[in-house]
Amino acid sequence: MPVLPGAEPYRHDGGEVGVLLCHGFTGTPQSLRPWGEALAAAGLSVVLPRLPGHGTTWREMARTRWQDWYAELDKALADLRGRCAEVFVAGLSLGGCMALRLAQVHGDAVRGIVVVNPSIANDVPLLALAPVLKLFVASVPGVAGDIKKEGVAELGYSRTPVKAAATLPRLWSLVQGELDKITQPILVYHSRDDHVVKPTSVRILRERLNGGNLTVVELTNSFHVATLDNDADQIFAGSLEFIRTHASVPLQRD
Repeated sequence: MPVLPGAEPYRHDGGEVGVLLCHGFTGTPQSLRPWGEALAAAGLSVVLPRLPGHGTTWREMARTRWQDWYAELDKALADLRGRCAEVFVAGLSLGGCMALRLAQVHGDAVRGIVVVNPSIANDVPLLALAPVLKLFVASVPGVAGDIKKEGVAELGYSRTPVKAAATLPRLWSLVQGELDKITQPILVYHSRDDHVVKPTSVRILRERLNGGNLTVVELTNSFHVATLDNDADQIFAGSLEFIRTHASVPLQRD
């Protein structure tokens, strides 16, 4: 299946500190590419995979589930760990949820976490009916492109495959059920105006991660896809400072 131009994965072999970037549901690496390039320019090793079923057609995505997307990220994490002294994970939206899951599963192998408008809860009541709805409806309108900045577009599907969406509640349940396993430092960027993910997810993180390892930064001039929006530079600079602070080995400039 041909990959949409701009949806290709990104990789940069830099120094001893690595970052795995996870794009969101129905999105592509394009939404995080500038973030990855900014981190790479600072000397980090960066891997930004294209998740299975993404960046091609929504019909292909309908044949995948969250376990397929997570497996791709797990493989990328193993690759980074094999060539870096320390690894951080980061993600946007559902990619943030999967970054949290990686931290839960791999523990100390993940040095720290950065998430932007993470999705860890069901914000759409109709999704509870997805296991039945998928028998009658193949897709519903998409959620890509929630960006405030004029002239900027996200490369993502205009339709959401119901079969793929029906697998999400299980992932959310797993992540919420094991939040106590996250002891790594975590930086959360949260858009005040987000038309895709409601504040529920960040509220849950505030309530459950009360061990002093959580920092939440509010973004005032961006919508959901903040990594392509007006506050993108703040995210890039802040996440780099977070990594510098929590890495035990120095970052190496190219």
